Amino acid sequence: MSYVVDFVNVSTVGLESSPVAEALAGLRANEARYFGNKYDLDFTTESAGDVPDLVEYVARVLRERDIEIASIPLEATEFEVEGVRWTYVFYESGLSINVLYTLEPGGKRAVGFKLSDGMEVPDELADKFKFVRQRSKLAGTIRGSYFVVKGEY
Repeated sequence: MSYVVDFVNVSTVGLESSPVAEALAGLRANEARYFGNKYDLDFTTESAGDVPDLVEYVARVLRERDIEIASIPLEATEFEVEGVRWTYVFYESGLSINVLYTLEPGGKRAVGFKLSDGMEVPDELADKFKFVRQRSKLAGTIRGSYFVVKGEY
C-alpha cells in the first residue's frame, strides 16, 4: 500500500513497529519536505514487503563495503529527479538509507545513512563511519554519514 508522506502532519503510518517510530516518522517527513520543496515531488513510500527489489538493490550496493543491515526494512521508495535515481529504505531500528545514483556515467553516486533521534549507531556501521549531527524541526537531531559508490548498479 502506498503512503504519500505528509511533512506538515507527521504520521507514523507504516513505521509503528519501530521503537523510535515518532523520530523515524520525523526523519521520513524531513526527506519528504526536502523533495517537496526542491522538486515539487510527493514523497511516496511502499511497504518494504511490497517492493523487495528496492530493498535488495540497496543491500546489493551496501555489499560493496561488506555491510549487511541487521534491522528489518519497513518502507522503501524509488524515484528519478533530474537524471538522478533516489532509492530509500527505512528500517525498524530507526535507520534510513538512501542511494543517490546519477544515471549519466561519471555523475555523483553515493549511499547516505541517517539515524533517527534516540537510536544507537548500528553495530554494522559503528566502526566504519563517523556520523555528523544536524538539527531538524521535524526529526530533532539527525546523525548522518555517507560513502561514495564505486560500482555500477
